[in-house]
Amino acid sequence: MDGVPRVPEQRRPGSPAESAALRFSVLGPVRAWRDDEPVNTGSPQQRALLAALLLREGRTATAAELIDALWGEEPPQQALAAVRTYASRLRKVLDAGVLVSESGGYAVRGLGEGALDLAAAQELAAEAEKAKNTGDLCHARQVLNRALSLWDGETLAGVPGPYAQAQRVRLEEWRLQLLESRLDMDLEQGCHAETVSELTALTAAHPLRERLRELLMLALYRSGRQAEALAVYADTRRLLADELGVDPRPGLQELQQRILRADPGLAEPSAPMTEPASVPVRPAQLPATVPDFTGRASFVRELSEVLTSASGSEGRVMAVSALAGIGGVGKTTLAVHVAHEARSAFPDGQLYVDLQGAGARAAEPETVLGSFLRALGTADSAIPDSLEERAALYRSVLDGRRVLVLLDNARDAAQVRPLLPGTAGCAALVTSRVRMVGLAGAHLVDLDVMSPDEALALFTKIVGEERVASEREAALDVVAACGFLPLAIRIAASRLAARRTWTVSVLAAKLADERRRLDELQAGDLAVKATFELGYGQLEPAQARAFRLLGLADGPDISLAAAAAVLDLPQEDTEDLLESLVDTSLLESAAPGRYRFHDLVRLYARACAERDEWPPSERDEAMSRLLDFYLATAARVYAIERPGDRTVDHLEPTGLPGMEFSNDVNALDWLHSESACILACVRQSLRPSTLRRGVDLLLASKDLAESGASSLSYEAAAFAARDATAAAGDAHAEGRARTTLAQVLSRAGRFDEAGAEAEIAIELGNRTGDPWTRGNAHNEQGIIANCKNQRAVSETHLLEAIRAFRSDGNRPGEASALCNLSRVLVSVGRTTSGIDLVRQGITIYDELGLTFRLANARYALGIALSHAARQTEALNELSTALQTFVENRQRLWEGATHFRIAQVHLSAHRPAQAAQHAEQALTTGSIGGDWMRANILTLLGRSLSALGQTDRARACWRDALTIYEKSESPEATELRMLLRPVGAA
Repeated sequence: MDGVPRVPEQRRPGSPAESAALRFSVLGPVRAWRDDEPVNTGSPQQRALLAALLLREGRTATAAELIDALWGEEPPQQALAAVRTYASRLRKVLDAGVLVSESGGYAVRGLGEGALDLAAAQELAAEAEKAKNTGDLCHARQVLNRALSLWDGETLAGVPGPYAQAQRVRLEEWRLQLLESRLDMDLEQGCHAETVSELTALTAAHPLRERLRELLMLALYRSGRQAEALAVYADTRRLLADELGVDPRPGLQELQQRILRADPGLAEPSAPMTEPASVPVRPAQLPATVPDFTGRASFVRELSEVLTSASGSEGRVMAVSALAGIGGVGKTTLAVHVAHEARSAFPDGQLYVDLQGAGARAAEPETVLGSFLRALGTADSAIPDSLEERAALYRSVLDGRRVLVLLDNARDAAQVRPLLPGTAGCAALVTSRVRMVGLAGAHLVDLDVMSPDEALALFTKIVGEERVASEREAALDVVAACGFLPLAIRIAASRLAARRTWTVSVLAAKLADERRRLDELQAGDLAVKATFELGYGQLEPAQARAFRLLGLADGPDISLAAAAAVLDLPQEDTEDLLESLVDTSLLESAAPGRYRFHDLVRLYARACAERDEWPPSERDEAMSRLLDFYLATAARVYAIERPGDRTVDHLEPTGLPGMEFSNDVNALDWLHSESACILACVRQSLRPSTLRRGVDLLLASKDLAESGASSLSYEAAAFAARDATAAAGDAHAEGRARTTLAQVLSRAGRFDEAGAEAEIAIELGNRTGDPWTRGNAHNEQGIIANCKNQRAVSETHLLEAIRAFRSDGNRPGEASALCNLSRVLVSVGRTTSGIDLVRQGITIYDELGLTFRLANARYALGIALSHAARQTEALNELSTALQTFVENRQRLWEGATHFRIAQVHLSAHRPAQAAQHAEQALTTGSIGGDWMRANILTLLGRSLSALGQTDRARACWRDALTIYEKSESPEATELRMLLRPVGAA
């Protein structure tokens, strides 16, 4: 940031107020504005005079100095007259008193604050430096980005003269220094994955700038790409030797040696990660502690001491406490209370999750890690896919922080291990029904029921001292009947508190009369169910029915609209019922309009449904209504996204209309917010009576498969649907399930598996005559064959798909197949025909208003135009497609489009831009899974090779070759050729 002339505040006392409206820029073309209206600054020489004066910081420049600035050692004969003419013309267009004559020279005076972009940039740079020195890297980054955004192309663009050239070089050097400083802070804050793309482009533009190379090496290493990091050093050493005859500077050499040693100090940022103010960097996720928490004093003291030891001077790596006990014993209540007590010891935040370990579908660790990383300020695009990578990033983000993690209701130690911070200063508190003996180093606590005194104290706090004092013996009978289980006591006391006409004796008598409940209270795990029996027995008939039927659904929660479908009631009545159940603590309000059961309560509700629902067929009818609701609503979303698509006409009929949406944004919001519930419903519906509707719900919600966020869950549901339909012998449903599974596997790059499914689906479609399966299975098989370089096979299937779609009147399906066939023809050199086909597809999509699918067509057209060497048109089409994919939250298609844009740039001999987009594709992820990742790495390697970064290119190719060889892809042959030693035969 040094070496640049300061441009201080130029406004002097007495300067005209109206000049404040003038603004000037030199960080780009030399321009002027008055009240946002451009001011004509004249010819290039006249702009050169203005620039020289603006950069003089308000000081006077003599005529001789200005002549030298504009023309150097060979000025024209009339140079002085020309300077005077330029000054006169500028004085006419600027405000009075701005350009002044003084001592035979000129000066610019009286400018308002922020009137010159260079002065603004310098102020921002100083502010950033100050923030950086105080450790506020987040603010420093934001301010530096504001400073850098003031550049609008080349500094003093188009301005002639030696003075302008010297200033141009100096200001460009300063801009690079600012950029390096900001990139350095990016890495300090852990943004290495996002920074690689930018650094790749910058090192290509400035190949001899060693600091950029150093930052790129560090970013690659922290992204797990050690081979590429070392390759960057090798490329740098060779380039410096060839161009300058020197070795890399010592700092770069030292970094290479540290990478070779896998120095732990390089693995993570050296400064604490401070996230932007808009990101929740200090999560406070603890549930509210109960105000009437009672007893457990010894446990509170013991657990608090263990947790706070994590921040003690002895440097304990991590404190882990695990509470175990039967359901209802108060594990969560105690853990939340202790966590709140210990909050001051963990100033960087508290994380909480219910791991649902007692339910049929416990929370997956990778899903939990994703939510934790987002809460800690990590962008979605930076969250990796695999459990191992997420766990590593999670520990990295927590390093240097003091965070408490509360893992509630864990299934077993295996579920917990990836969620432990593992770093000094952090602590974890775990609750579970089982003892965590397999959790190494954990402080284990077995939580038993309350003592009689503690139980009575809790009961009294809830009911009130006055009511209990007069009936102490009856109160003792109540807590004894509850087995001294805190949850049972709380439910009983809450019921009594809500009924002012009851006495404690009335409640005690009710509990004493329930012989089955008393037997269950003595039966270990059945004690929790017996406790819930008390609350359930107090419900009104309508409440009890709602409680039973809502417990049948498998989703993690349920929306008000879905609950209304289950209960077959208007939403207003449903909301009243659900809110009343929330009051009884038998249901939780997850968010406005959404409700959920505690997992044990859900199991109890299902037991009640099996026992009490009459007639029994009502259980199946309730689940059928839920399926109808999801299918009808998903079909509406599908129709909004794909107007004219005949798929919705081939879905099984439903008895409910589903939700309506005012626009496609609301429709997509619903689909993605309900993804877990929809896929749970699919799996739950894979029984004979609802099998076809369950499969149709899967294919109607296919956008979930391409978003990236729900792809794995969607794939699991597709496999389950395939297996269930095959077992049931339903050829119609099986054809659709296998087609859907083929689409999922194809998008994941698993082409052999996908092709096998599509082949069977084609045979089933022909057998049943199902137009949806016939068209879509052939279309998918054509895509798969093309990816496997089986062009003739692909063309055959795609022509069949076109015939099937046309026969069905499915114009969007026809357009899709035309675009896919276009790619086949282009790949075999029939480029003109390919372009014609994809334009036919675009015409169809345009007529139907299919914005999202039009993006797929423009993607295909971009590829075709690239093959025709029409690179500018190709980039326009691909850029338009990219924007649409981003707007529709299709992250995997977004990554694929970056890859195609990179291909176009490379073919147009723009390797730096190609490398940048290839890096973006790697960061984002792409349709095609590992196979496409290998393609992207291959392309990145070619781009880097063209930039002279040979070693890094070979590192990319080696990674790609590993992927190709694993899947036995034919592309491996090409990679082996690229990796042959130079000069080999």
